[in-house]
This record gives sequence, C-alpha cells and structure tokens, in this order.
Amino acid sequence: MTSAIIVAAGRGSRMGFDKLLASLGGVPVILHALRAFEACSDIDEIILVASEDRAEVVRRLADDGELTKLRAIVPGGEERHLSVWAGLQAVRPEAEFVAVHDGARPLIHPLQISRCLARARETGAAASARPVVETLKRAESSGRVSGEVDRRDLWIMETPQIFARPLLEAAYQQVRQSDVAVTDEVSALGLIGRDVWLVDNPTPNPKITWPPDLALAERLLPVA
Repeated sequence: MTSAIIVAAGRGSRMGFDKLLASLGGVPVILHALRAFEACSDIDEIILVASEDRAEVVRRLADDGELTKLRAIVPGGEERHLSVWAGLQAVRPEAEFVAVHDGARPLIHPLQISRCLARARETGAAASARPVVETLKRAESSGRVSGEVDRRDLWIMETPQIFARPLLEAAYQQVRQSDVAVTDEVSALGLIGRDVWLVDNPTPNPKITWPPDLALAERLLPVA
C-alpha cells in the first residue's frame, strides 16, 4: 500500500493571496495536485495537510465524489517539516511507502508519480527532479559577477519524494530530535545518512511561489 501526503499548510504570503486556492485553468491550484494523485493507480490513499480555509474547499470537492482516495485532512504546523510529521501520523498502519508532495506543484503527472514509486521500491528512497540546464554564475550582493558555477551533476529538486515508510519515519524522528527545519524529505534522509535516488521528470512541474509562476503554469497546462 502507498500513501500520499499532500502538504498545503503554508501561508503563501509572498503571493499576496492564497496561491493554493487561486484559479488555474478554472479550478484551484491545490485541486490539480490532488487530481494527479487520485488518477495515479499506484496511490491508495491521500492525506491532505491543510489550513482550515483550504480544507473546507477540498471537503466540498470530496463530498461531490471527485476525490475518492482522500482519507483524511489534518491541520499543519508552523514549519513544513511539522506538517509532514502531522501527515505521517494519519497514514494507515499498513502503508509500506509514503509519497510527500507540495500542493503548490500543480502540474505533476500521474506517470511521474508511478516512476518515482517504482524507483523507491527498488532503492527505498526516490525523488522527482530535473537537471540544471541553464548557465549559472556566482555574484556579489551588488550584482557583480564573481565566478562560474559548474552545472554538471546539479539538479533542481521537485516533488513527489517517495520513501519506504520506516525510512521516512526514522528521518523525521531525527528532525524532531535535532530541532532542524528541513525544506524537503531528501534533506531529512540526509540526517540519518541514507541515500536518495533522483528520477528525471520529463514534464514541467514548477512550484507556484510568485504571481508570475501562476501565469507560467497556466501556459503549461495540458490541453484537454
């Protein structure tokens, strides 16, 4: 059994409005992510970690029968890692693998979720990512270029990040004991010295952080 934790508890203050409830192709951003995991045949249940206002919107969708895999909606914490931990507590005991996904990444494809899960089943830990292809420079605070950055072996991290459940639980136990605020699950696994394998994502999966990101995602939406 594989569970998915969709993290949607952040305030999104940099947008100036609630980015996860913003319209993308006529539906809320968060719904795109939920639909992808609903459509993925490898996902058995979905746990949404969300603020109360977002939870109410999703509850209405679930009541309409669209989200049949949504088993629980739980409140999040002040930091992302606290929200993931809250989601972990709601996962069914029989779940062998857990996928963690940012609700602000609405363009994830069900096939990429399955690819990541297949790699996690082989290795115990896998994450969606894409290689850096742009030229990178290092600059001073003034903006003056001060050096080159070799882009070989550099990757941009995405989600989902999928793990054998005991690994993820051990990693977050360490996070909580160390009082370290990690920004993703790969960083959490690093605290217990466990390797993670990357799965190249061939389709766009940008994170909605700033208003222009929403316009970009609109252009990248698949044509129905």
